[in-house]
Amino acid sequence: MKTPLSVAALLILACFISISGQETAGVLPAKATVSNSAGANVPDLTEIYRVGVGDVLDVRLLNSANNRSTLFTVVGDGVIDLPIAGGTISVAGLTTEEIQTRIAAELKRRAVEEKAQVSVGVRQYLSHSVTVTGLVVNPGTRFLRREMVPLYVVLAESQLRNDGGRVMIMRDGIAGQAHDLSDPATLNLHVQTGDVITVTSRPQEFYYIAGRINYPGQKSFQPGITLLQAILAAGGTSRQEHRVEISREGADRRLVTIRYNIKQIKSGAVEDPKLKPGDRIEVGR
Repeated sequence: MKTPLSVAALLILACFISISGQETAGVLPAKATVSNSAGANVPDLTEIYRVGVGDVLDVRLLNSANNRSTLFTVVGDGVIDLPIAGGTISVAGLTTEEIQTRIAAELKRRAVEEKAQVSVGVRQYLSHSVTVTGLVVNPGTRFLRREMVPLYVVLAESQLRNDGGRVMIMRDGIAGQAHDLSDPATLNLHVQTGDVITVTSRPQEFYYIAGRINYPGQKSFQPGITLLQAILAAGGTSRQEHRVEISREGADRRLVTIRYNIKQIKSGAVEDPKLKPGDRIEVGR
């Protein structure tokens, strides 16, 4: 089974997005904001990164005679040891911009530098990790560069296998529902630190076609297949039939039947409807 086009296209796009590695000091990600129910602006978690234990920071004093890069690791209690600022400074849970402000304020308080120009970047991202298992080429731990990232970013680095068709995200020890990877909405699901992402194959699914058709019966379902394609796959109609019905389960699990006119679909007057697994098609009733 080939990887659906929507998956491949998004994964190619994501190859240009790095998940882990280096970020130049002083170059900060844009901070988008959204409004919550109370009307206050809150950060978009896909646009920010809050430093955590294990991250390596690149701290520079730009208006100092010695502005070379200096690296500091965030240790177990969420601090870095910055001698010029008098010792340890708590940085865990802060953005690089907030750390810049905190260091500048401490330098001013200690009369080290009245108007310190501090630049802070993340050199190594090691505190935000997810685990990827299942039908990927490179399973294992992936490190995130934002509080949340779209699923396709993680799958781009893990390299989705051709037989990968569904994904499940476990969060806080609770397994979520399975999502179909042929659906672009699935690839845009947000993942966050601690998530376990499992890629599995898509279970075999069918639709059923009967009536005045050359080869009726149970047919293998492929995502995206349309009514006309299903009719052609079944050998076409046995006569010039124009009437066709699709029956499928509704929200209350009762069958809902929709009638179509093949001639109208072929002329473009009516959209060729996409099928769903389990659909029952009857031609020429």
